[in-house]
Amino acid sequence: MVELRAVIHGRVQGVSFRAYIQDAATELGLVGIVQNKTDGTVRVVAQGMPEDLKTFVEYLHEGSLLAVVEGVAVEWGNVNKTFTDFSVLH
Repeated sequence: MVELRAVIHGRVQGVSFRAYIQDAATELGLVGIVQNKTDGTVRVVAQGMPEDLKTFVEYLHEGSLLAVVEGVAVEWGNVNKTFTDFSVLH
């Protein structure tokens, strides 16, 4: 299991982006979190198998129906804290 950390830029708040990401992560069997940041970006931490996380990155670039994704900054790393599910933080 590896960890992906991503920051998504663009029109990604107020457009059901977090719910879309949570659904995609659940479908792929990933665990982690997604949250809006005060600077207008969305932060994602996801854990799972590398091939599933690579597919997940495609979802991050696509975004929800109303989202306009302008950029996705991704970092890969080892798992420090293991999550038990994929949660939307408020």
